[in-house]
Amino acid sequence: MSLTLSDEARRHIAAFADVADVTPVDCLVDDDRAVFVIPAGEMGAAIGPDGETVEAVESQLGSRVDLVENADEPAAFVANCLAPAAVRNVTLSTQGGSTVAYVEVPQGDRGVAIGAGGESIEAARRLAARHFDIDDVQLA
Repeated sequence: MSLTLSDEARRHIAAFADVADVTPVDCLVDDDRAVFVIPAGEMGAAIGPDGETVEAVESQLGSRVDLVENADEPAAFVANCLAPAAVRNVTLSTQGGSTVAYVEVPQGDRGVAIGAGGESIEAARRLAARHFDIDDVQLA
């Protein structure tokens, strides 16, 4: 599946790559937040020692930065999108041409999975749709 990136997302990816030795594969840009999808296995380099890389990117972009580790499997990708919530299980269900990811998280982590104003679950929905044609992400 090929992704279409906006010019703004491309600029954000270039800015991230300039600061880190990691080039994100995708970026969602909102008013005060950028969510970068980092290649699998490169999260440590993307975060940097004590979070220095993320802080430098946040300073350069003037917005908050969140990172999601890429994955080859849709269930793993959805779980990564909701980190740091402890995801117990992701079940994909296809009915009537729509695919829904049902995510089990402990009751104490539901707020983390949803995020302030629903921003975490909404980013997971957008990224799952972009990367795996998943129509919705629901907490089970």
